[in-house]
Amino acid sequence: MTAVILAGGKSSRMGRDKLKLNFGGTTLLEGAVQRFGRCFDRVLVSVSDLAKYPEIKAEKVLDIYKDTGPIGGLHAALTLTKGPVFLTAADMPFSSPEAALRLIELCGDNDVCVLTDGEGQYEPLFAYYKYSVLEPADRAIKEGKNSLYALYDGLRVKKISPSDLGGLWSDRLL
Repeated sequence: MTAVILAGGKSSRMGRDKLKLNFGGTTLLEGAVQRFGRCFDRVLVSVSDLAKYPEIKAEKVLDIYKDTGPIGGLHAALTLTKGPVFLTAADMPFSSPEAALRLIELCGDNDVCVLTDGEGQYEPLFAYYKYSVLEPADRAIKEGKNSLYALYDGLRVKKISPSDLGGLWSDRLL
């Protein structure tokens, strides 16, 4: 099972690289790699530049389509792995790999299994994407639809509510 940690953002609003912020004795990015590395066979860090984060020992995957946001990271990861991936962001320090594995268990035959918030809105950066999503992602990017939400149209998407995760859910998860 592969976890993909998105780390390609520019941190433009913060003015400095937020993934290098210390959180609990480690950087946000290293913490995410460590957490997901405990439960997943493979952890990929999706980056916009392979030279960025030399201190990270995890395998890196470079965006094929530049400046396309999370959908570009997902596309690159699916292209590399040729299999399903769990997608999350490095700046979510409470994201739980155990909750991710539970979400994956619930996916069934769907193309995407995505956590929803309390109002049923998608949380696309805590979701499981099967390899069948690669072609629609490629098409969406080529059409300029660089949104994971837009990608869901026409796919079999299973919404997972926080209550579906049982004791693995925490309001701090996202």
